[in-house]
Amino acid sequence: MSVSADPTHDLTGGISVHLREQVRQDDLAAVRRITESSGFFQEAEIEVAVELVQTRLSQGATSGYHFLFADAAPPAHLTIGYSCFGPIPCTQGSFDLYWIAVQNSYRRIGLGKLLLVKSEGIIRRMGGRRIYVETSSSSQYEPTRIYYSRSGYLQQALIPDFYAPGDGKIIYVKEIL
Repeated sequence: MSVSADPTHDLTGGISVHLREQVRQDDLAAVRRITESSGFFQEAEIEVAVELVQTRLSQGATSGYHFLFADAAPPAHLTIGYSCFGPIPCTQGSFDLYWIAVQNSYRRIGLGKLLLVKSEGIIRRMGGRRIYVETSSSSQYEPTRIYYSRSGYLQQALIPDFYAPGDGKIIYVKEIL
């Protein structure tokens, strides 16, 4: 499965990235570095992100985890962002967007939006019709919630005190038919 005929994309600030769906061994360290750089994720969450890469490496597509990686074009040759998504078992065309993260020093250049749009396209080609995203209701995640809303995701649920007292889970959904 190919991302596009031309997987290289130019972003704001003269940065070019190459998108790839293939998961490599060095993505374990890249995902750890990217998620740690954000300042949003706790150590347990970072471990889960890395574990999903390991699961994909060991089980392949049968793992149910699919990835899209953004590698900075030369001279950097550095993985600077990624998304992870997969079909929701026992549903018809529903997908979870598990992770979308960008290396902190590469934020605000359009990479997150590019990863989201291209991931939505891959999900659509895989037969997806709805994408679900979960995030925290804490004030730290306000920019995340704005990002999803501006990207056409609608808030469908709020589960109070889900992650911790005062920190609920917000679920967004987007139809991609």
